[in-house]
Amino acid sequence: MNFIVIGEAVSCMSLSLLDSNHHILWVEIKAFRNIIAHNYFGVDVEQVWQIIEDDLPVFLDKIKQIKITPTS
Repeated sequence: MNFIVIGEAVSCMSLSLLDSNHHILWVEIKAFRNIIAHNYFGVDVEQVWQIIEDDLPVFLDKIKQIKITPTS
């Protein structure tokens, strides 16, 4: 479920924020959300575990580096 939430959050982000952080694979994150959300019986649990182990820590580090400028 957390992958679905992450994918939904990416869909709500501004284009300028996505464009200014092109080193993050936003399209792939949203696509994985769609796989998890709509391919109920076709989800490869080994792939999900590999993403948790290998990709999620890298993604979290990249997210922590994003500097958001408040708009007023």
